[in-house]
Amino acid sequence: MMCLWSSFLLIAPFLSEETLAAGCTPALMSIDVASIPKTKLSEFYTDDVNRACLFVPSIDVLNQNTLRIKETAQALAQLSRWDRGTNHLLFNMLPGGPPDYNTALDVPRDRALLAGGGFSTWTYRQGYDVSIPVYSPLSGEVDLPERGPGPRRFFILSSQMALHPEYRSELEALQAENGESVLILDKCTNLSEGIPAVRKRCHKNQVFDYPQVLQEATFCVVLRGARLGQAVLSDVLQAGCVPVIIADSYILPFSEVLDWKRASVVIPEEKMPEMYSILQSVPQRQIEEMQRQKWSSVSNPLFLPLIPPQSQGFTAIVLTYDRVESLFRVITEVSKVPSLSKLLVVWNNQNKNPPEDSLWPKIRVPLKVVRTAENKLSNRFFPYDEIETEAVLAIDDDIIMLTSDELQFGYEVWREFPDRLVGYPGRLHLWDHEMNKWKYESEWTNEVSMVLTGAAFYHKYFNYLYTYKMPGDIKNWVDAHMNCEDIAMNFLVANVTGKSVIKVTPRKKFKCPECTAIDGLSLDQTHMVERSECINKFASVFGTMPLKVVEHRADPVLYKDDFPEKLKSFPNIGSL
Repeated sequence: MMCLWSSFLLIAPFLSEETLAAGCTPALMSIDVASIPKTKLSEFYTDDVNRACLFVPSIDVLNQNTLRIKETAQALAQLSRWDRGTNHLLFNMLPGGPPDYNTALDVPRDRALLAGGGFSTWTYRQGYDVSIPVYSPLSGEVDLPERGPGPRRFFILSSQMALHPEYRSELEALQAENGESVLILDKCTNLSEGIPAVRKRCHKNQVFDYPQVLQEATFCVVLRGARLGQAVLSDVLQAGCVPVIIADSYILPFSEVLDWKRASVVIPEEKMPEMYSILQSVPQRQIEEMQRQKWSSVSNPLFLPLIPPQSQGFTAIVLTYDRVESLFRVITEVSKVPSLSKLLVVWNNQNKNPPEDSLWPKIRVPLKVVRTAENKLSNRFFPYDEIETEAVLAIDDDIIMLTSDELQFGYEVWREFPDRLVGYPGRLHLWDHEMNKWKYESEWTNEVSMVLTGAAFYHKYFNYLYTYKMPGDIKNWVDAHMNCEDIAMNFLVANVTGKSVIKVTPRKKFKCPECTAIDGLSLDQTHMVERSECINKFASVFGTMPLKVVEHRADPVLYKDDFPEKLKSFPNIGSL
């Protein structure tokens, strides 16, 4: 959840005009610590100071307890490119010192950017500084097993030592009122010689392993100490406990890009006596969703475009077996889309040759047929050399009802969100509390968490990830069951980017024109069961539920407005 490198996305807008005008490449850094081999392995590192956009000094200012303020400031000022700190990035986790404990590094830094671990609203420079978590060696050195969502042994747990007496008194009052559902731990004073006290916490004569005990609680208290930023927050997140943050004015780590409401509860210090009742009012479904957030493995590739790509157009990929008539109709319709650059037909039938060249529809863009060696659903997501555009439209050979306006609009939406799956048929995953597992839902609701790749736009990079980086045995599972390749792609994209899908246009149903209605109900029930099994299988392999539920879709601005059709960019948007 706390990805340090994501902070650089916030820094780029604040580089000096002189540096940007000189043609420096964003995201490159010159780091003075050449003695650290791992630094040079980073794709963001350069030893050419004329190309660097950020300079990270070799002067260690992580812990103000170990600094001499005046001398450190002098050392920084003597750096050859310091220039009052312009384009220099300093890292500090423990700011301030006794007796005041300032919430930002006290070393004079002028224009330098500061990634700090204890900012308050008074010291944080919005859009300039970066709030980072305080590293905890305790959670960093312990491999905690994943805990699925659900109830825990303790409802509230406090594990911090050396708390202010007033805070501890209020916690003990909560414990006295609510009994064993609240556990207040402190430093152990009766340990045998040789047992590391830092790895233990005690309540009366009971000794608990730390940070393992955090996994036994639903909510874990994170209170301010002498400093606002506390390492216990990292411990709590690592353990999968929902943090209850009680530290007025604290700027939470990466709060400009992380929605902390989805994974924590923030309570004002004055309402600390009401903490138990406040947490009791949180619905169980919301608690379980917050617990799941802890195991999200988001590592958004920084090279994926977040703005419209310079290259125009998309490549349509049609997976087909032998529905030639329907295939030709799809090709004809898709060829009408102005932004189509190339059409690639993946012929998945090894027992039948594709039609002769003279029989194929005559279209204005190149049409290429690729024959596969095996009949696998995953063939639709192979990174074919013929894909030269960044945008890919995956479309089934029976989707003949989409108009060229709907497809063109979908492509325009993807250009604004090129790291997302943008598609037409929306689906939803739900947690079945009775069965205690995930459920696939195809009914039309106000929520979606997936778009089916029978008609969806995405970046071609995801074909590479699907083919070569799909976790576990998911790709083999899909090919063996001949189902759920679309769900697998939704899992993959959401897990990599941490973002939701985008549904476009009001299309509700996508019916196959060549499918019969015989035993339709029983077939649909079997289909739903199989799809639900896929979701549970994939969630198990990924070790998390990466899909994000959203309640919006994209429609053209004038879609429902009473304006002449000639004023609308996309007049031919299909009705429900």
